[in-house]
Amino acid sequence: MQELEDIKTKKENEEIAKRYKDMLRNTYRVLNDEDKILIRKAFDLAKEAHKDQRRKTGEPYIYHPLAVAKIVADEIGLGATSIVCALLHDVVEDTAYTVEDIEKLFNPKIAKIIEGLTKISQIDHQDLSLQSENYRKLLLTLSKDVRVILVKIADRLHNMRTLDSMKVAKQKKIASETTYIYAPLAHRMGLYTIKSELEDLSLKYTDPDSYNFIVKKLEETDRDRQRYIDEFSKIISERLREENLNFLLKGRHKSIFSIYKKMRKQNVDFEEVYDLFAIRIIYKSDHKNEKFLAWKIYSIVTDEFVPNPNRMRDWISTPRSTGYESLHVTVIGPESKWVEVQIRSERMDEVAEKGIAAHYKYKEGYKVDEDNQIESWISQVREMLESQGTVTTKELLDDFKLNLYTKDIFIFTPKGDLKVLSVGATALDFAYSIHSNIGDHCLGAKVNSKLVPLSHKLKSGDQVEILTSSNQKPKIDWLDFVATSKAKSRIKSALNSEKRKYTEEGKELLIRKLRHFKINYSEAELNAIQKFFGAKTSHDIFYQVASGIIDTKELKKYVDSKGVFNNLLSRLRKRPNIPFIHSKETDEVKEEGKLDMIVFGEEEEKLDYQMALCCNPIPGDKIFGFVTIGKGIKVHKEICPNAVDMRANYDYRVIQAKWVNSSHRNFLVHILIDGIDRIGLISDISNILSNLMKVDIKKMNFNSEDGIFTSQITLQVKNTFQLDEILKNLQKVENISKVKRIEKKS
Repeated sequence: MQELEDIKTKKENEEIAKRYKDMLRNTYRVLNDEDKILIRKAFDLAKEAHKDQRRKTGEPYIYHPLAVAKIVADEIGLGATSIVCALLHDVVEDTAYTVEDIEKLFNPKIAKIIEGLTKISQIDHQDLSLQSENYRKLLLTLSKDVRVILVKIADRLHNMRTLDSMKVAKQKKIASETTYIYAPLAHRMGLYTIKSELEDLSLKYTDPDSYNFIVKKLEETDRDRQRYIDEFSKIISERLREENLNFLLKGRHKSIFSIYKKMRKQNVDFEEVYDLFAIRIIYKSDHKNEKFLAWKIYSIVTDEFVPNPNRMRDWISTPRSTGYESLHVTVIGPESKWVEVQIRSERMDEVAEKGIAAHYKYKEGYKVDEDNQIESWISQVREMLESQGTVTTKELLDDFKLNLYTKDIFIFTPKGDLKVLSVGATALDFAYSIHSNIGDHCLGAKVNSKLVPLSHKLKSGDQVEILTSSNQKPKIDWLDFVATSKAKSRIKSALNSEKRKYTEEGKELLIRKLRHFKINYSEAELNAIQKFFGAKTSHDIFYQVASGIIDTKELKKYVDSKGVFNNLLSRLRKRPNIPFIHSKETDEVKEEGKLDMIVFGEEEEKLDYQMALCCNPIPGDKIFGFVTIGKGIKVHKEICPNAVDMRANYDYRVIQAKWVNSSHRNFLVHILIDGIDRIGLISDISNILSNLMKVDIKKMNFNSEDGIFTSQITLQVKNTFQLDEILKNLQKVENISKVKRIEKKS
């Protein structure tokens, strides 16, 4: 036995050495001797610290830090300090080593980054306020040293790549967190490839059916798609060679998640997503000729293929706030198919792939302005966090997330300086982007010399002059039209300071009242009270308590509902967290009347519940329960639009649920029908629903325009089996081209 153990240990050590060499393969030649010694020292320490630890897969734990370090080095392109921090990122959290030990063994800079990484991971994920605080700490570390968040993104990427070994409930929680915060942050850091992979992997666990469906469709169409890309590329390549250009052509399909989003947002089938792939032209150039060559290639492409003028994007003249530069044009290619062409230099391509890290790499050589947009954005994050005041972390995070994915517009000051704002930004947002005090005292604005109100939405190219008055001060209705997180945060902060004498008094009074009911005050408690009374912010609660709107009698109603909530939650928490195994009988309902009641937990308890109106589950849908405060359990579909937010922020309130056979309830569903109009079509549809399928029609909307027929119908059905039969029969009707279930009436 000992001999076998020795052989296993030897093999693992050989594998560890191999992975270490592989991690350094692409960066070794650019590292100096001091860097190599530092990285080796970190590796030896991490290997020793984690020697007795194993991952869920059974592999040595050191495989994980090595994998994260490889992502940091190869996929993000960071240097020696970040590689060292990637190797050590779990040492302080999981072993006896301290931050002080790291500082003594390495240097203060590395210790500071490790401390930032450790703080992010230390928060217990079971509580809403702590989970939100976890995200806030993550943002705070971003504003101090951007490498902390880059290493954390690499850590999350490797965890997502190896998530199969986790329990299903844990998979869904981690995947939801990833979609909720890490993918948007990767996007904002310019790590588009990593962002896409994080989104794809998250979808694999949050909606495996849709993920597997799209993967299968992409595999089935891969040969035809590759043939088309080759044909298109051949035409362009010949023309580019004629101009003696040095270039590389790449063809790729859109990410699985982006296809999924288009299918859901546009309510179309896979075959109807018209821009499934893009062609990328990457050309060699010195900095002097970069823009000239980009437009030359654009001219060659549009000489060969007709462009769509509404789908042209110039991110070379005005780069995105992430530093991204490229020319995008959509043209009609062979077989009359739309093709997106992306034109960029090798430098632009590296910045697009590796984001902020590549940006800093080229910064000195190309003399990029010190006040670049990424650094400006990080400064905004820092300012927003520092001006949080008494706004709750959840409110802060929601405001922050508003601007993570937004597209940019470019606005000029009267002196010709350029400001970058998000699409939908108003004149007041522009005022706050200049300075908080200018925003606070903003009275109006002149846009292109024309007087406009504060709520006027700006467009790219506008020149804006702000008008101020010392008598002006922030108003609550400003929150109804501002679009940027900086403006929202500053306005809330100003309004809060105005209310502070009331809110501080109200907070003290609330704490005393809660103590009377033997409840400890906390941010989690405040969030629950806020939700129960329907208040928008914590200040509203404090103000209502101070002014007597929420008195002891009203607060007792909350306490009573909380008792029911806690009893229910404690009962369910005692149940083992083992995922349901869906049998064929569950997934393939073959008889009407089956699976029409929901049970909860491993012991299949029958509890009161309500159907969530946001996704309208019906028998046969994969579902979960969500324990609300005051309204009992709400049942949602696994693919509910709100599932990611619930699992990311309130995972401790998510409970297992499944359908069983009991009564004969009916459930509302909405279906969409498209086709070519004809006489008698409505009569045929009604006949199938009422006479053949014998279902209760609650509402029918029909529309016919230019011979195209569209209908949305609300029905009552027993389960997914009956719904499938209805859809199949409707699909057989002459002139109907598409029948599908939709989430709700649009």
